[in-house]
Amino acid sequence: LWHSDSSFRPIPAKFSLLSARIVNPKGGNTEFADMRAAYDALDDETKAEIDDMICEHSLMYSRGSLGFLDYTDEEKEMFKPVLQRLVRTHPVHGRKSLYLSSHAGAIRGMSMPEARLLLRDLTEHATQPEFVYVHKWTVHDLVMWDNRQTVHR
Repeated sequence: LWHSDSSFRPIPAKFSLLSARIVNPKGGNTEFADMRAAYDALDDETKAEIDDMICEHSLMYSRGSLGFLDYTDEEKEMFKPVLQRLVRTHPVHGRKSLYLSSHAGAIRGMSMPEARLLLRDLTEHATQPEFVYVHKWTVHDLVMWDNRQTVHR
């Protein structure tokens, strides 16, 4: 699933890195989608519509979409939804980007079906080939990315 690391936490991950030690001879690539370019490619009407939207991100939502549905009361409390802006502005350079993740399952003020359709449509837009880099791993590669502006799978 396309995701941003720890978007389900009140303070999500800024950066992540992966280092290859053993590489699967078949498959195992990692894809990264540029949420800045995806935002820039939206039409002005869509940008205005989504600019102030707030999403609910939950690990239980993303895991639930894969069929993991049995959670203890402690886990339900630990992973209750957190709020994240759908459009974020980078604190250093001020560029806007989408903040999507498989953990986003609702948008404040929208019906569940309407929100999920919008999130699906935005994710499909943002993960088109022109916004995606595919990393084909070799042993000892080190890849680092900014979770504030990138989703991966």
